[in-house]
Amino acid sequence: MDLVSLDIFRTVAEEGSVTGAARRLDRVQSNVTTRLRQLEADLGVALFSRDGRRMTLTHEGRVLLDYAHRLQSLVAEARAALVPGTERLRIGTMESTAASRLPGPLARFRAARPDAMIELVTGATDALVEDVLGHRLDCALVARPPLQLATDDPLPHPELTERAVVTEELLVVGPGGADDDRPPAALAVLEPGCTYRRIAESLLVRPAAARGRVVRVQQLNSYHAVMACVAAGTASGVMPRSVFDLLKAPEGVRIQSLGPVETVLVARRDYRSAGFETLAALLAGVA
Repeated sequence: MDLVSLDIFRTVAEEGSVTGAARRLDRVQSNVTTRLRQLEADLGVALFSRDGRRMTLTHEGRVLLDYAHRLQSLVAEARAALVPGTERLRIGTMESTAASRLPGPLARFRAARPDAMIELVTGATDALVEDVLGHRLDCALVARPPLQLATDDPLPHPELTERAVVTEELLVVGPGGADDDRPPAALAVLEPGCTYRRIAESLLVRPAAARGRVVRVQQLNSYHAVMACVAAGTASGVMPRSVFDLLKAPEGVRIQSLGPVETVLVARRDYRSAGFETLAALLAGVA
């Protein structure tokens, strides 16, 4: 088992086929197939279930993929420590943070470390935490809800460190014309795993259901779409104030505060890099 074979295996797993992996790696398909078979023979297990051209990881393959991601991360760390100009920092972030908090710090990071390469991935808190734990990301900016609401939240986690970055105010932005404090009839939110969605459901949807009132949850892909629903009067939207301030809100919207939510920078306890420390220092003054 060598690093090249593991990289080929990881790419096939991500692409779901030898054809896609060969194209991505710029290798001939027969070479990719041969290296996979050699790896399986060396380990004595089947790594994929093959259904025509589609390849699905077996249980053993999923176990090995986790180790392959870890080794890839360690190799990148070692190369960055030994060879100037080869550092790569894989950052995960919530969409809201990317839009309202990151442009300034990332511009300063580029000025401070022009040889470092940044890969930015957006997603919901739960998925980002899993990617950090799985060595697919080096660090991530995620939301940490108030402790009394955190029963099903992925943080805190014993394998992760947390650094406070900024405290956001979470808002429910409703269509104009409503003058009471009843829960909205519909709530526009982002995907499952989003901490902001989890908080809104905990504070608005579930209590309303307990009183016999149904609040319909509408899932959207962006805060621009959420604001469009508010403008159309079809739903109230959930978003941090920093994002609300960036968007063109329609006149007369009603704003309700759901309280503070802390944004934290998480990383694995065993992760070290100069680029990460630079980023952490820049984010410390982001508020």
